[in-house]
Amino acid sequence: MRSQVLAAADAWFEAGGFVEELGRRVAHRTESPDPDRRGDLRSYLCDEIGPSLDALGFTWDVFEHPEPGGPPFLIGERIESPDLPTVLTYGHGDVVLGYDDQWADGRSPWTVEVVGDRIYGRGTADNKGQHTINLAALRTVLEQRGSLGFNVVYLMETGEECGSPGLGEFCAAHLDRLRADVLIASDGPRNGADRPTVFMGSRGAYNFTMRLDLRDGGHHSGNWGGLLANPGIILANALATMVGPKGQILVDGWRAEPMTDSVRAAIAKLAVGQDPGDPEIDPDWGEPDHTPAERVLGTNTFEVLAFETGNPRNPVNAVPPTAVAHCHLRLVVGTDLDALLPALRRHLDAHGFEMIELEAAGVAMKPTRLDPDHPWAKWVVASIEETSGQDVAVLPNLGGSLPNDVFADLLGLPTIWVPHSYAGCSQHAPNEHALASTCRSAMQVMTGLWWDLGAGRTPAGLAVPA
Repeated sequence: MRSQVLAAADAWFEAGGFVEELGRRVAHRTESPDPDRRGDLRSYLCDEIGPSLDALGFTWDVFEHPEPGGPPFLIGERIESPDLPTVLTYGHGDVVLGYDDQWADGRSPWTVEVVGDRIYGRGTADNKGQHTINLAALRTVLEQRGSLGFNVVYLMETGEECGSPGLGEFCAAHLDRLRADVLIASDGPRNGADRPTVFMGSRGAYNFTMRLDLRDGGHHSGNWGGLLANPGIILANALATMVGPKGQILVDGWRAEPMTDSVRAAIAKLAVGQDPGDPEIDPDWGEPDHTPAERVLGTNTFEVLAFETGNPRNPVNAVPPTAVAHCHLRLVVGTDLDALLPALRRHLDAHGFEMIELEAAGVAMKPTRLDPDHPWAKWVVASIEETSGQDVAVLPNLGGSLPNDVFADLLGLPTIWVPHSYAGCSQHAPNEHALASTCRSAMQVMTGLWWDLGAGRTPAGLAVPA
């Protein structure tokens, strides 16, 4: 029966079912950064995802955001028996802006186009393609078995591309409906396009702004240069005290705690930057005495995202009045997110930069990590390896950031993510695409995973009828 359900999943994919279903979903312009698209977000939940859940025997409801005008949520449930394990799965129906006029070869971000192994369209990788695979795999198991053999709670938000505002508050208000034994969901990239991957958390993200306002208006550099302090130079010197010339962090309280043995051992098996089109890694950049994989998965990193002083597009011979740097940190478990800005304040003051103002920006995401030796993690890996015949890449946490703290900390769940994309997918840029070969593999992996969940003995010790 396991081989039959996998064959059925592959037949559906090869017959074009995935591209057809994905094309229907990509056509919804669910750009959450555009406040005028709130109706499209709700339509995606009510007119696309809801009916798909109806066909799987779910009940579902769409909820307004806790804040007026915020992006809506959906909760769906298929409860077969209180004695069966319950999986919470998650997806986000929103996408970043389309950048319609910037796509190559006249493509539209709202129309799926297949070119060789690439499936182009906004959301094909992030996240419509990924939740389309997971829902289709559930449907395949249900059609073959007649039941799932486990319970599912489905949560979809439509504000992830804006930092998941209100997700924590929403989940706290619906704890009873979101109770489960484990989160199994999909987002983000694989460790390599052709290597099945799981990760059990994500690095956190903290954005902030450094600003120095010295005076109103610029002043002629011939008349005032050497007499007026230059805020761009001052801010550049402040940044040089925070991070070394090769990217090493110099602020006390910003460096990551040492990795545990299990985390270090898991990361040691991973390679980074191996796919075609990946940028060449700078081997001497980042925290010293760490491998490239450890730098992006096991430690904290600091980035200057933008630096502006004067008028970069039309520079004039004047001492500028202001300078601003937009910065962020990616951080791993063990780093106190709330202490980051106070630590920087102390650092700058100690170095004579009291005049620089600091302000948090955007929505901060907390770091999370499940130990690779956790029983649920090992169970999922074993299922995927049986299906794929490959060694699974096991990441203690993703290098990027997800709202995983809501599931791990607020809901108290072990969290397992099975990504279906790859790092070169252009997910937040023009020409976003998924790889058909990766999606076909992912369809097999998820069908096998859902099948095993309803046909074996789970880590929770719950006997599941075959």
